[in-house]
Amino acid sequence: MPLLSRLPRVAGMLLTVISLSLISQVSAATPAPDFALKHAQLPAKLSDLKGQVIYLDFWASWCKPCRQSFPWMNQMQQTYADKGLQVLTINLDTESELAQQFLAQIPANFPIVYDPEGNIAEQYALVGMPSSYLIDADGIIRYRHKGFFTQQTPRYEQEIQQLLQERGSH
Repeated sequence: MPLLSRLPRVAGMLLTVISLSLISQVSAATPAPDFALKHAQLPAKLSDLKGQVIYLDFWASWCKPCRQSFPWMNQMQQTYADKGLQVLTINLDTESELAQQFLAQIPANFPIVYDPEGNIAEQYALVGMPSSYLIDADGIIRYRHKGFFTQQTPRYEQEIQQLLQERGSH
């Protein structure tokens, strides 16, 4: 079969592989790496939040998709906080003023931990911005998202709802 006649099928398979890599369910039980939270509204470390579902998001001021993710994360925090969700973000800007300028334009209604040296990002083997990790009530990373895609927000929310339901059934 000539390559040109197979191109649509190959392109379709490639798109499937790409979209599966953007939102991937973690197959093995991967415990979320622990780190100090250094935030007045939070306990001392991530593991102290065990029992809650955590939407952990890494961002920086220069990240254009982050501008779209913040309003959505604000909405998720507001909608599901009383059901056990904690949205928590990690800022990776090396200059705190840049993060403050971003937040002046796009406020956050959830805690932000600053990681200018990238130590936490390194623990999570971060590969792109934004990247998020959905951690279940037992402290296990269940979903990873590379990038933020508004057309995928129903799926992101469904994953949150699933983990909140599991939390409620324990």
